[in-house]
Amino acid sequence: MRLFDPWPVFFKREFKRTWPFLVGFAVTGTLITKFTASLTEEDAKNSKFVQYHKK
Repeated sequence: MRLFDPWPVFFKREFKRTWPFLVGFAVTGTLITKFTASLTEEDAKNSKFVQYHKK
């Protein structure tokens, strides 16, 4: 006799509720990674934020 596995039911129900959060999290992470990777050393030298945190 096979036991009932509740995990597939749980993930299907929860995915229906949380997919907007997951998609938003993925898009935001992609944008932050893209913009961070495109920064150069020249941008860092001119940035008040970087200069303030180098202290």
